[in-house]
Amino acid sequence: MDNGIRMRAEGVNFYYGSRPALKDVNLDIQRSQVTSIIGPSGCGKSTFIRLLNRMNDLVPKSRLEGKILLDGEDIHAPETDVVEIRRRVGMVFQKPNPFPKSIYENIKYGLEINGLRDKSLIEQRVVESLKKAALWDEVKGRLYESALRLSGGQQQRLCIARCLAVEPEVILFDEPCASLDPISTSRIEELLMELKRDYTIVIVTHNMQQAARVSGNTAFFLLGEMVEFGRTQDIFTKPRDSRTEAYITGRFG
Repeated sequence: MDNGIRMRAEGVNFYYGSRPALKDVNLDIQRSQVTSIIGPSGCGKSTFIRLLNRMNDLVPKSRLEGKILLDGEDIHAPETDVVEIRRRVGMVFQKPNPFPKSIYENIKYGLEINGLRDKSLIEQRVVESLKKAALWDEVKGRLYESALRLSGGQQQRLCIARCLAVEPEVILFDEPCASLDPISTSRIEELLMELKRDYTIVIVTHNMQQAARVSGNTAFFLLGEMVEFGRTQDIFTKPRDSRTEAYITGRFG
């Protein structure tokens, strides 16, 4: 794949039954970069991001045309190992979804599913991932307490730690701050800026200020189409398409 590009969508059309949800989407996602996807509700943002790790495989009667490439390989090819794709392309959802287990068990569980059995290595990965998710200092004395006792922002950082533990290459964030207060949102945004040094990040957000703060590139989706894609600064200050400008300036959406 071209230098600097970790994932690519080529001519992507996606259908729920006979209803088209995405139309001819072409998009390059650069490594060590945050790419934001913005647009009004129902425009195809979440549908698109879920194609990047095959989450839409779980939707009955859905159909993909075109290709999603990860390091030049088609992730929807018949021989592809879906479990391995979802390890390499991790996902953090809108609502924090820790398991009803201890903080430690939440992270250990994902490692064991991926075949890790060495106890000392599991322990090392748990500590490392909590540190990377900027949560270690807050939970190091309570690793065996229920994760459900953490605050919403802490739960979301735990979900990020759980994702990081299995050593993904790409992390997808689907509205990760939608249910969080401003202080927790700020912590997550700071974390995104740190993580992009080591990971390729794609974030779906309805918060345009957030997209402007954290991302290097932004794609604007409308009615299943990718209307415009470019450097975030350009999208927000000199959009090329009048529909982008109308959305950015709040005239619709």
